[in-house]
Amino acid sequence: MVVSEIMAQQTPVARVVGPWTTWMDHWPSPGHLAVEPPGAAVAAWGRLGYPRRALRLHEAASRMVERHGGEVPADLAALESLPGFGRYTAAAVFSFAFGGRAPVLDTNVRRVLARVEDAVEFPPTSASAGEWRRAGEWVGVLEGTPGAPEPALWAVASMELGALVCTARTPACALCPLQSDCAWVGAGRPRYAGPPRRTQAWHGTDRQCRGVLLDVVRRADADGLAVDASRLLAGWADADQARRCLDGLAADGLVRVGPDGVRL
Repeated sequence: MVVSEIMAQQTPVARVVGPWTTWMDHWPSPGHLAVEPPGAAVAAWGRLGYPRRALRLHEAASRMVERHGGEVPADLAALESLPGFGRYTAAAVFSFAFGGRAPVLDTNVRRVLARVEDAVEFPPTSASAGEWRRAGEWVGVLEGTPGAPEPALWAVASMELGALVCTARTPACALCPLQSDCAWVGAGRPRYAGPPRRTQAWHGTDRQCRGVLLDVVRRADADGLAVDASRLLAGWADADQARRCLDGLAADGLVRVGPDGVRL
């Protein structure tokens, strides 16, 4: 559960299935992962993107071994304290793995609640404290709240509603079970009037450059080899950008630059 949630952060689930299966075959428990060097986690991460998540997952496994007997903690506060666990990830693990009552507020759920209650097409860029509080009211954060749904059932139902019906571009309002109670539908489905919603660029960015450099190092590492730094940098058209990105990868602990070259 923990591995799948971390891998699925900002990554489509379809891309996660293969790496997740391989990962779990190698490291079925936090203890199995914690004894490996961090570079092994980065190598196994492949091309999922945002490879710092691999390091945070390794750190989280080590923390679980040190403080929780090698088990994933069943306490929400303990989950939130783990490296790489934001509020959403901790709540998702708490809800799905342990049946805990906590709001699981992802992009899809935020969009559903913004339309149903606020009559707006899209919520703000970042989740506010008010959105978390409202989501908690819907799921019934307190045990025994009259009519409160099962927390995991609420989480998966609301997420799937946003992913499959109340979608960002082509919402299927005629199929939505909340249509008659939706403030946005009642207001005539007004178009979004907030700040421009920019999609994240990729081509030519530092993110792309870092990914290219890291992939070269990863493939060499699989053969037990280091990559000559000058040869690695020459593989990217913008030399200054390549040097900056290599320095960033080293600072983040994703690669090691030594006299023999660059390694994981």
